[in-house]
Amino acid sequence: MILGMTGFAERAFTSPSLRLKISIKTLNHRFFDWSYKGAPLGEAENRIRALCQKRIRRGRVEVFIDLVPLGPESWDFTLNEGLLRKILGSLDGVSRRTGLRLEISLDSLFRVPQLVEVGRKAPGPKDTEFIERSFARTLDGVVALRRREGRETARQLRVHLAGVRRFVGRAEARFKRQPALMKAKIRKRLADLNGGAAVSEGKLAEEASFLAQRYDLAEEIGRLKTHLDSFEAFLAPKVAEPVGRQLDFLAQELNREANTLASKSQDVLITRESLAIKNELESIRQHVQNIE
Repeated sequence: MILGMTGFAERAFTSPSLRLKISIKTLNHRFFDWSYKGAPLGEAENRIRALCQKRIRRGRVEVFIDLVPLGPESWDFTLNEGLLRKILGSLDGVSRRTGLRLEISLDSLFRVPQLVEVGRKAPGPKDTEFIERSFARTLDGVVALRRREGRETARQLRVHLAGVRRFVGRAEARFKRQPALMKAKIRKRLADLNGGAAVSEGKLAEEASFLAQRYDLAEEIGRLKTHLDSFEAFLAPKVAEPVGRQLDFLAQELNREANTLASKSQDVLITRESLAIKNELESIRQHVQNIE
């Protein structure tokens, strides 16, 4: 199954102790690249990261989780009692010495650094399980979009591959006609050099053989066809592993063979077919960048 690398999903979930809002966005990347922002999850973050990596092998994954505890047991409250006694004792001493009644509000006390610390507790086992289930359901939506993108990308790739095959077929047909065309050109050239005299078949065969070896395109055409077969095999629905890197490599190899075909060819029509192949390959390489 061909998968794309872009997707997005956002969902909200509620349990007796938590309210969650989860958003997941995936983008193109050469490797698996995890980015998490939001409420501190402790060990739960490592668990959802591992869960994600089992289903998304390649791409940047940006996750945001907004977590709101719904019960007091989810919060940690720490009061520095020693510091509080010291503050109140100092105020009481000043009041006795000055005869003035000094008071401090609760709001002011909460603003004293390190007097009161309030924070969320790390999610417990039940909350962690709930976060994992919720994340997995949100991830389902992302994977569904990546599958949809993959199907469309594979369809477009097959169209461009068919174009490459068509141009390779034309180049091959033209190449098979080259010996006869080359022989006719050499015969005329030698006749012109000999003042119109007849050309020996031995000399003609020697010249034709030399040029045929120098400008032989059979290997390049054969490799192009082999790479195309391999490329299409990777697009088969039964393929389960990520194939983006393999397809990128094959696209580079196809492009290299097309370049060699263009540089070795002495036939303007074959050169035109080579340029048409390169144009299709440019589209293929762009599509391959979006495949996991």
